[in-house]
Amino acid sequence: MKTEQLSLARQLDLVFKELDQELSGLNSGVIFVQIRNNVIGKFGIRHNPITGKDGRMEMEVEGLNHAQRTSFRAMALETLKFKRNWTHGEISYDFTVRQGMIMIDATMESNYNMANLMIRYPRTNTYLDSGMGSGS
Repeated sequence: MKTEQLSLARQLDLVFKELDQELSGLNSGVIFVQIRNNVIGKFGIRHNPITGKDGRMEMEVEGLNHAQRTSFRAMALETLKFKRNWTHGEISYDFTVRQGMIMIDATMESNYNMANLMIRYPRTNTYLDSGMGSGS
């Protein structure tokens, strides 16, 4: 089965299954998925593996537990309901654990290509059509 035959939700579910083990070792970061023609291409996690506190550098020791990873995946799938009319872009999920609860902020970025618009719309002189052109 080809990726483009899967719904975006199913693709996102596969992303979270692929990242599950890595998430079990992280308690904060950003998951990103890049989308082109409603197909996820590149995806991954941005995170700081070492954090500084009181002048000392420490590595993360605890990551997301199973319940937090399951909750994260469900929330990420819910965000797809807010995606409207765009087929190219990126979704980022900024996550952190605070007092044992996972907190997530989702950011959606839509991308458009001007070359595609030039094909779709006929070429007209917009300024002359609107009466704003120079009257020489």
